[in-house]
Amino acid sequence: MTLGFRIRPLTSRVDPVLCARAAAIPAANIGDVVNRMQTMRGGFRAFGGKLVASGPAFTVRARSGDNLMLHRAIDMAEAGDVIVVDAGGDLDIAITGELMMGWAARRGIAAVIVDGAVRDAAQLGELPIGIWARGITPSGPYKDGPGEIGYPVACGGQVVMPGDLVMADEDGVVVLPAADAAEAIAAAEGHQAKEAMAQQAIDGGTWERDWVVASLRAKGCGGL
Repeated sequence: MTLGFRIRPLTSRVDPVLCARAAAIPAANIGDVVNRMQTMRGGFRAFGGKLVASGPAFTVRARSGDNLMLHRAIDMAEAGDVIVVDAGGDLDIAITGELMMGWAARRGIAAVIVDGAVRDAAQLGELPIGIWARGITPSGPYKDGPGEIGYPVACGGQVVMPGDLVMADEDGVVVLPAADAAEAIAAAEGHQAKEAMAQQAIDGGTWERDWVVASLRAKGCGGL
């Protein structure tokens, strides 16, 4: 039985043009247009020198505190991929650090998302790669396995399928199913344009606020 200790190559990736478009939109705007249902839970912090990243998900499931499968994933993933690691949310043992992430950057990996901890914070910040994790600790990982590569994972409260679109910035991480990515990105671009208009109104002191009182009145609020 190899369930729990197996590798499957990634054969289908979301369109790279969509990934490039996603990178130009704040994660918050993408999250808004998918009903706030596709953002990973709070607590993901950007540790790498690259603060915005987008690409197809290359999925890894690792045993808590063990990075053997992540080592293999870095060697397998293609340039532009976003490696998404289900490390069980363990914050006591780092799953990766400076050397591994330096190799990932050298191979052109766009980003690594870790539902768990990393280490070597100062050095990670100097690397030209996106690195998001939920914590930091000096405690280093084991290299024994088991784990999985190329299968669905749970990361930050989201199901991530191999090849899905993953986008991250300093606010956090959002994931879009590959089949829905084109529609979601188009909607997010429209939402971003509306926000730009709102910002212009704020800058000009003309931002419409009557809707606030109207909404309160409709909900039966007193004292208006």
